[in-house]
Amino acid sequence: MQKEWTPLIGGLLLLLAGLLFTRYASLSRAATSNASPDEKVNLALRRTAHFLLTDWGDTKSQIPAIEQKGNGVWLIHLQHNFNYDKLPALFQESFALHGIKEAYDVAVLDCSRDLLQLGFNSLDIANDKDAPCVGRDMKEDCYNIKVSFINGSATPPPGNSRLWGWFFVLIGVLLTAKSWLSARRKEASPVVAPEQESQGLAFGNSVLYFDNLILVVGQQNYKLTFREAKLLQLFAAHLNQLLERDFILKMVWEDEGIIVGRSVDVFVSRLRKILKSDPSLRITAVHGVGYRLERV
Repeated sequence: MQKEWTPLIGGLLLLLAGLLFTRYASLSRAATSNASPDEKVNLALRRTAHFLLTDWGDTKSQIPAIEQKGNGVWLIHLQHNFNYDKLPALFQESFALHGIKEAYDVAVLDCSRDLLQLGFNSLDIANDKDAPCVGRDMKEDCYNIKVSFINGSATPPPGNSRLWGWFFVLIGVLLTAKSWLSARRKEASPVVAPEQESQGLAFGNSVLYFDNLILVVGQQNYKLTFREAKLLQLFAAHLNQLLERDFILKMVWEDEGIIVGRSVDVFVSRLRKILKSDPSLRITAVHGVGYRLERV
């Protein structure tokens, strides 16, 4: 009974998780939707420029306009040199304040020749590491600070969180529906007792009644899935014979149209647990070849 309820409970939990996840994503998006991604980048870069000017002692000059050069590429124009050593921490603080998490490159270019003078990547300063070129002198000149986001955008596409939420909802609905349909099938088609079968496939101390998907091991009855019964029937029909993986996949899963190699391992593991009740049988693996049901 506990196993029968597991898919239903799992489906309901996924359904609930998906609804909560979607609701959280909606609230988070609403809370941060006042500014567009480009506006957030602009604000973060203006904040950085402000503190660079203030640190230089310039508290009166107007902050130059932040220029967007392309998708994910921005320029800060400064009319004189600045304290480069403070630039990495300022970028970290400004981007964190505006919720910008994408990786980025920073290149400091001189205005006279537009040549790269200093620079770093955001990964360089992760985990409190020092940025390259820290401590180096800058000559008197005007400078452009070029910021390039690695993925071409400073923020992920909107709606991804909500899509994941609806994905969980869909999986939850499918699992719940599958559990409900399985329960209805059991009510509509009650299991026929093994003794009412005309015959079963005997091997070891076990008997497989394939028509009813029932395995009798001693005094215990096990209800198998169709694939479990089909795989066990294949093993029992070739007792003590090594069956290659490709042969097993062809005989048991070919009718599905899609063959997944790991299916063999998963179903063999299930059958091993069931056959522990029969000490006369065991399923052994031959690495890289396949499996064999042996009579001990």
